[in-house]
Amino acid sequence: MKILITGASGFIGSFLCEEGLKQGMETWAGMREGSSRKWLQNEKLRFAFLDMANADVLRQQLSSYKNKVGRWDVVIHAAGATKCLRREDFDLHNYVCTKNLVNTLDELDMLPEQFLYVSSLSVLGPIREKQNADGSYNDMLATDEPQPNTAYGVSKVKSEDFLAQKRMTTDGKFHYTIFRPTGVYGPREKDYFMMAKSIKQHIDFAVGYKKQVLTFVYVKDLVNAIFAAIGKNDVANGKKYFVSDGCNYSSRAFSDLIQRELNIKTVLHIKAPLWVLKVVSSIAECCSKLTRKPSTLNGDKYRIMCQRNWQCDITPLRHDLGFVPEWPLERGVKACMEWCKENKWI
Repeated sequence: MKILITGASGFIGSFLCEEGLKQGMETWAGMREGSSRKWLQNEKLRFAFLDMANADVLRQQLSSYKNKVGRWDVVIHAAGATKCLRREDFDLHNYVCTKNLVNTLDELDMLPEQFLYVSSLSVLGPIREKQNADGSYNDMLATDEPQPNTAYGVSKVKSEDFLAQKRMTTDGKFHYTIFRPTGVYGPREKDYFMMAKSIKQHIDFAVGYKKQVLTFVYVKDLVNAIFAAIGKNDVANGKKYFVSDGCNYSSRAFSDLIQRELNIKTVLHIKAPLWVLKVVSSIAECCSKLTRKPSTLNGDKYRIMCQRNWQCDITPLRHDLGFVPEWPLERGVKACMEWCKENKWI
């Protein structure tokens, strides 16, 4: 089986490539020319250099790969952007690039048997923020209508809608499945690593006083969920699956586990009102425009951190694909911290 994984040089993409090789597939790492190969050192890995932002260039590139590979049986589209300098850049990297890739594959008669798209739980937005009488929240469901409140979420919804439309216009010959992971963490990921650095300095910063329920998925669980769909067009075609470890966590669960794994005895827990985060995010966003480097904190991130309920129902994923989470947060954080120590990140 021949598989193309876009965004291969990224955090999730590199783990997807490793799994493809592990399963004995002819694995192609799709990436921009010049992107880092730090996590792509296996000599069996093949490379496809693709400029998905430029449809004309992409057509030339894919034409050359058609001569080499014919077509890929499966395409896992994990390329995209979570941080951008401008709102319109989210649209370019997450929607336009997806559209260019699928349309060009179609034009060249290279549509795969399965197209697996990595979207995000952020497409739903804050749709189930109302608390029940006991203070709990309800799960977000796959049948819920997306109401994204971030540029990132909007761009992902546009991509999802495009895939659905493409399936209709190709009379069903285009087969796709969408995965909407919650917060993905694991080795090589840098945003959650910032929390570990803060804990090591004995500080934990949180915002908002209203109860917050978080969900997470360890990167290897996400990879397993995606690969579980391969060969299952009969149940997965056209479906949208939330992906988490199946548990709900308090806002301090992640930082408390990091503290334990780093053997940090005392940590100052600071909880600030949301307006403080908004001010800090605005300043960080202005600074990023001056430095021309995307900031972890920005307007989109502010709205994401404001959201109080990230519960989602993964029952369809369990039922259709037989997905069984293997990495609860405690095990995942332990593995992350061990990796960070071994690689001298902390």
